[in-house]
Amino acid sequence: MTMFHSGNRDLQQRFGSTALADRLVERLRRSEFNDEDRQFIQSLEFFFVATAAPDGHPDCSFKGGAPGFVRIVRPDLLVWPDYDGNGMFKTLGNIGHNPFVGLLFIRMGEAPKRLRVNGRAEVVLEDPLMNEFVGAQALICVTPIDIFPNCPRYIPDLVTGQASPYVPYADRAPLEPVWKSNPAWQEVVPPRYQRPWKE
Repeated sequence: MTMFHSGNRDLQQRFGSTALADRLVERLRRSEFNDEDRQFIQSLEFFFVATAAPDGHPDCSFKGGAPGFVRIVRPDLLVWPDYDGNGMFKTLGNIGHNPFVGLLFIRMGEAPKRLRVNGRAEVVLEDPLMNEFVGAQALICVTPIDIFPNCPRYIPDLVTGQASPYVPYADRAPLEPVWKSNPAWQEVVPPRYQRPWKE
């Protein structure tokens, strides 16, 4: 399964980022969790999950719990418990008809970080593992397809109330992130896009 479809490719061509996108996939994308992924994910108190109904209509949900409520059971398996909620079952109901999910794990503050996980999910209602999750009424089991870190530069520092220093402002030059000068992809980073001038 490829990470990019024609809609992605059309925009990559327009903005000159096709080579960069391919290099990032080549160097960063993986299909199994590593120890760093496990430590990061299991340290968090929340994440976001995107699902879609059979007709393609999307839904995005916040999931929260004590650190460790999301668990990497194996390099190819992530699980989290479903807790008592509003009874709509938007996320779980969508998974029952369309198993593809997108997960966003994010840390805000002095050391922001993001990790994206796309995969196939299954809702499990009877499993001995449920006994390890206090309050679980079901488990969601995700087999990863694409795991990849995501640039955290626009994440605000919610503790201090400061916006990211990378947020664009009309009265100052944009701050370039350090990753753009990394030798692993420096030669494929396109110049910053400048919107054509209109009178």
